[in-house]
Amino acid sequence: MIATKPMNLRANLKNYLDNAFDGEPVIVSRKNNRNVVIVSEREYNDMMKAKRNAAYMEKLQRGISALNAGKGIEHEIVEEID
Repeated sequence: MIATKPMNLRANLKNYLDNAFDGEPVIVSRKNNRNVVIVSEREYNDMMKAKRNAAYMEKLQRGISALNAGKGIEHEIVEEID
């Protein structure tokens, strides 16, 4: 991971963006600890996918816990044949 200041980022933007694209995240240090991280679009998409998957797994786990606690509702599937 590379750390830089906004002034260096502006002066060397292409190099920092190339680093991020090549898998090396870039931290831009800002005042009052309002830092940002530059990552490639691929890495960003992977992080968002992992976040969505974690939320989905949490929802599934809540459902399983509810079923195990006897809070499920049983339904019969009725198929209509023409």
